Amino acid sequence: MNPQTDQAVRFLEDCRRQTDALLEQKLADARPASSRLLEAMRYSVLGGGKRIRPALCLGAAEAAGGDPLSALVPACAVELIHAYSLIHDDLPAMDDDGLRRGRPTTHIAFGEATAILAGDALQSLAFGWLSRALALDPETRLSMVTELAAASGYQGMAGGQAIDLESVDQPPDLNLLETMHRHKTGALIEASVRMGAMTNPGLDDRRMQDLTRYAKALGLAFQVQDDLLDIEGDTSVIGKPRGSDLARNKPTYPALMGVDGARAYLDGLLNTALDSLKGFDHRADKLRAMASFVVARDH
Repeated sequence: MNPQTDQAVRFLEDCRRQTDALLEQKLADARPASSRLLEAMRYSVLGGGKRIRPALCLGAAEAAGGDPLSALVPACAVELIHAYSLIHDDLPAMDDDGLRRGRPTTHIAFGEATAILAGDALQSLAFGWLSRALALDPETRLSMVTELAAASGYQGMAGGQAIDLESVDQPPDLNLLETMHRHKTGALIEASVRMGAMTNPGLDDRRMQDLTRYAKALGLAFQVQDDLLDIEGDTSVIGKPRGSDLARNKPTYPALMGVDGARAYLDGLLNTALDSLKGFDHRADKLRAMASFVVARDH
């Protein structure tokens, strides 16, 4: 493990502890109409995960000169959106996966109807938490709600998922693949970084653009590495069946570019991400480390 990857692992573990503690606390305080629905929500949110998106949010807050503590609720809101997306992504009408993070997916554990409702509830809960993040001024909260809504909906993650479903069994197209992943995966990663940076209302536009460029490159790098893990990873490590994308005849970067081509593209994306942070001081070191981690992870 190189020093940057080691730093990222330590940072991720610290962020995971902070994020999980707040998620646990806020979900414990919930008063649901259905205890089974809350159980399914907790199962999905608290069932593991690297917490990469919350870490990017907290790391970006530090890099931008903001307050990482005030970014904690936004970081948790992003994670709720991510958890809801995974529930729906695993459904039979979507990717039809039975395993997530080494456990039965939510619809296997609780049934399809409860899983769908759990995803719906997590999405609305994310915006509820964010709108009441009192450590942030009202204007910043509104900007974050707007950012997360765009990243989650038809212009972002949901739009990317629609392209994904439309692409099955279609002739492979590299431009379409990139468009899909910039929306499906990249939009929420970009929002994580930008929302963290928003904790410093005085951040200049150029620095925000640099952080956005970093996040765009990282979002694609995350997906390229996911595609490589799908064909090379160990099911017991990656937490889902190896070759699941191949079995569904979904377009992937290795399928279109070859494994060596995909790895070269991944290296280029890493260089772009790191180059985007050249104007930042040591406070961006966690983001630099996160970029190295994303391209080297084994799950």
